[in-house]
Amino acid sequence: MAIHRLLVSIPAAALALCVVVGAPSARAETVTWAAWSAGVSGSPGSATGTIGANAVTYSGQTSGLLLDYPSWNPSSSYTGGPVGNAPPAANNSVMIEGGTTDTETITFATPIVDPVMAIWSLGQSGDPTYFDFNSEPFTIVAGGPSSEYGGSTITTSGSDGVVGVEGNGVIQFDGTYSSITFTTPSYEYYYAFTVGSVATPEPGSLALLGTGLMALAGLRRKLSMRG
Repeated sequence: MAIHRLLVSIPAAALALCVVVGAPSARAETVTWAAWSAGVSGSPGSATGTIGANAVTYSGQTSGLLLDYPSWNPSSSYTGGPVGNAPPAANNSVMIEGGTTDTETITFATPIVDPVMAIWSLGQSGDPTYFDFNSEPFTIVAGGPSSEYGGSTITTSGSDGVVGVEGNGVIQFDGTYSSITFTTPSYEYYYAFTVGSVATPEPGSLALLGTGLMALAGLRRKLSMRG
């Protein structure tokens, strides 16, 4: 009778293992942020760079690149959820002013799963400023005052975008993207953004799952033979 109960419980144990091993990790991962290398000011203008080995381009209104500013400090304003590290202080962002009818587009040579975007100094006192992401699903995962201008976190604006009054933070898009399009309809002196890719964990958890299931299957065969 005890053997029968154990045999019945093995599928449940296997399912529990699947749930535990397959569940997404709650810990923050290392983000590979874009290293921007060239930019052309204009409306539209452009910028190019890389995210690791993945080429990234931007087309839309831009006032050029910010290569050593902002500092992206304090890092707590730009880390949270799956984002474990703030953007670097070098080759770090595209500067924009908004207030045009341009459609801005970020394009990845290789599609990125759940890409992230860091936003710095969006809007100013008495002049809230917006990113409109055209109904793309996203989540704000970090926010807070910056070391340069203080301010506060970016917040959601309707269902399509974010708004800031000296707003800072990071958003994560939900899905696999070859490109991200948005508009910045409100003019503000300048603000900045960059993009990155959250590192994909090594497939060790899948190997562990396979090993666990094989062990359970072997145990069940031995118990069946004994019964």
